Amino acid sequence: MKRNKCCILFNQPRIDALPDELDVLDQVEYIEKNLNDLGIITFRKGITLDFMYEIAALASDPPDFVFNLVESINNKGELCYFVPALLNMYSIPYSGNPVEAMFITTSKALTSKTLKKAGINNPGGYSPSEYNKLIPGNRYIIKPVWEDGSLGITGESVFTYVPGYEKKLKEYKDTHWLIEDFIDGREFNISVLASKNGPEVMPAAEMVFYNFDEDKPKIVDFKAKWEEGSFEYENTIRNFPGDKLNPVLKERIESAALQCWHVFGLKGYARVDMRIDRNNIPYVIEVNANPCMSPDSGLVAATRAASLPFGVVLQRIIDDLND
Repeated sequence: MKRNKCCILFNQPRIDALPDELDVLDQVEYIEKNLNDLGIITFRKGITLDFMYEIAALASDPPDFVFNLVESINNKGELCYFVPALLNMYSIPYSGNPVEAMFITTSKALTSKTLKKAGINNPGGYSPSEYNKLIPGNRYIIKPVWEDGSLGITGESVFTYVPGYEKKLKEYKDTHWLIEDFIDGREFNISVLASKNGPEVMPAAEMVFYNFDEDKPKIVDFKAKWEEGSFEYENTIRNFPGDKLNPVLKERIESAALQCWHVFGLKGYARVDMRIDRNNIPYVIEVNANPCMSPDSGLVAATRAASLPFGVVLQRIIDDLND
């Protein structure tokens, strides 16, 4: 079936939006240009807190399909799964991952439970109120449960637990924060793309931390992702090791990424983030079911490393729509 008309849905940035929220506009421009190059007619629709009415209006004259770039609503990641849910309800085909995968993976707590149940390595996870399970002297990282793009993660998010630290942890609500064992090792972003033969793992991208002091946590925090000119931004570099990557580690990484694809019921495209311990064991720390697709994003860089033209990438995603 030829699909000629596409609505590009995106989260409308707020007036005071920061770079992480504004980035979606770069994605819209890039996706639109490349869809047009495929001969697909496009129009844009920004999504706000009035999303129920906005999707209903779209359903009154539906496009052939929607390219879903909605990462948050009013900068709240926990609302993003409402968009595929409404598209489902109105039977509008859409790109990317289905509502079930979006809901589970948006929650780091649900993701952690799902990974553990499936036997996929994942750091130990604790609610802030479970501070009595933390071991004095061990290092941990505290993350927002519902947010993406390193929102809410700083260098201070990594901490060594000592008696008395629970006073600080009481400031964090169980509904919105998760504590994980900190895997002090290498970090990889693994992009996966649909194909006619099933999911294909793109070349592994390693996040390399240059010039970091021993006491500075090697993590991709908010500054590293979004604050140009900061030490973290300038010294956190994406690298594709290619053939230099240990073949055993490569197999473990790819196997874990494919397991995540099947366990979470992913479609179209996704990114799986991992930390590697000192024994070369990968630990999945995040499954991103709606990763950034701007020209400088990790997923796009990985498809370039695989020598895939972006038009081919988009066609694969369109061929794997949620109908």
